[in-house]
Amino acid sequence: MIRFVLVETSHPGNIGAAARAMKTMGFSELVLVAPVHFPHPDAVARATGADDVVAGARVFGSLDEALAGCELVLGASARQRSIAWPAHTPRDAATLAAGEFRNRQVAVVFGRERTGLDNSELERCHALVTIPANPDFSSLNIAAAVQVIAYELRVALLEPALDAPEPDARLVTADELDHLYTHFERVMLDTGFLDPERPRHLMRRLRRLFNRAHLDENELNILRGFLSSVERPTGPKHRG
Repeated sequence: MIRFVLVETSHPGNIGAAARAMKTMGFSELVLVAPVHFPHPDAVARATGADDVVAGARVFGSLDEALAGCELVLGASARQRSIAWPAHTPRDAATLAAGEFRNRQVAVVFGRERTGLDNSELERCHALVTIPANPDFSSLNIAAAVQVIAYELRVALLEPALDAPEPDARLVTADELDHLYTHFERVMLDTGFLDPERPRHLMRRLRRLFNRAHLDENELNILRGFLSSVERPTGPKHRG
């Protein structure tokens, strides 16, 4: 249920090394977003026994496609951004994934070797995962970062699952949230609440709010229904 997503990886050897790190910890679902060179012999060579993980890797043209169906998305990042995003250590993130999200589809997203994930990609993540490395030399090789997070996930998943009440409705997926954000943006533009000339990070803050809330299907339907009613008002008007 854990999907490891590598975004625009430049060096095919890093794909193979990441696959090896995953298989060592018992994971096999590797997803690549627009890799620069793949398939490539270097990916197989660096996999060292994890050839099956490399061979089974799925390749997509966009991060949105890669995250389809995921109910928890964690973005690996070495630094916090100007607008603070919920952040976890690898251990805390693994505890979250092995608890409430144990039987759900979880994705961990890793960015480019040189620049990591950009802000628009991080906006698609419910939270960041930051490895508490040496602050003077905090950027890990991508395969090393995969290994650290995969290890913590394995340790957390080996713990007995705690009995938890079944939710009233399933949690919404990343692609469903993207549709919600598009709907919000359209309504806010139509009503004048959002000024396209001066957006002031409004959509980014809205994404942070709902990513943190972990909406379920019923809550999503309420919000989508409300937005539709704003677009097409038919009911009585109540004045205060």
